Amino acid sequence: MPDVIVIGDGPGGLSAALFLAKNGKEVVVYGQDRTAMHAALLHNYLGVEAMTGSDFQVIARRQVEAQGAKIEDDHIEELTEADGSYTAKTKGGQTVTAKTIVLSEGKGARLAKALGLTADDSGAIPTDKNGLSAKPGVYVVGRSARPGRSQAIISAGDGAAAAIDILSREKGEAYLDWDTPPES
Repeated sequence: MPDVIVIGDGPGGLSAALFLAKNGKEVVVYGQDRTAMHAALLHNYLGVEAMTGSDFQVIARRQVEAQGAKIEDDHIEELTEADGSYTAKTKGGQTVTAKTIVLSEGKGARLAKALGLTADDSGAIPTDKNGLSAKPGVYVVGRSARPGRSQAIISAGDGAAAAIDILSREKGEAYLDWDTPPES
């Protein structure tokens, strides 16, 4: 059983998976690389002068897998809750269970709604500042939480905030993900 299931492989989901896997969590990401990023050209992503969204996706997916997260090319058909855990069933027939879920579904938020989360008047699934929804262990990041203000860098930040919150809650105190360069 993975520590965290990430549903969606755009910048929000991949960012969450990266931070979690880098910090020793067993993470599985479900997505078929059909993100809106493939229609994007990045000029407003800090540190990236210009890059197609498709090139960004290739690099981001490779980076996430290099940190130990598993990316499954499958679609989550159903997400259910029982006894403090969540079970995802894929189109391919696989089931996987975890106590923590990161939903990066895009603008539809189909699975969030199936769990009983209700969108507000703007279409957003309400969360706290770290993406935690009203459901314990369910984080909603990216376009589902910000339908009218979606940007790749904001979604990636949402995913990072969710991951740091997950790590902090597990540790019982604020967790800081900080890397220092090697000594020369």
